[in-house]
Amino acid sequence: MNLKNLIMAINNTGWTHRELNEIAQAVTYARASLGHQIKRSIKVGDIVEFTSSKTGRLTQGRVRKIAIKFVTVDTGLTVWRVPASMLSVVTKETV
Repeated sequence: MNLKNLIMAINNTGWTHRELNEIAQAVTYARASLGHQIKRSIKVGDIVEFTSSKTGRLTQGRVRKIAIKFVTVDTGLTVWRVPASMLSVVTKETV
């Protein structure tokens, strides 16, 4: 099932409040799993990108710190605390 069909199925079906909560929990779990997977794949010094929630622009920066919930990304102008699930690796640091 593609994303568009999934969204239509959720919107056009008579789901109960409990069923919608289960769907929301599944999405939350999937987002957390994605964050853990991304955190395992990056390290300090890697170049990553994310879409800024404030400006809506694609922003690139260098990973400065990896914490439990957030990754600190230095863009050169500012330092962002970004959820790991929002990051994509652009360039891995070479040792």
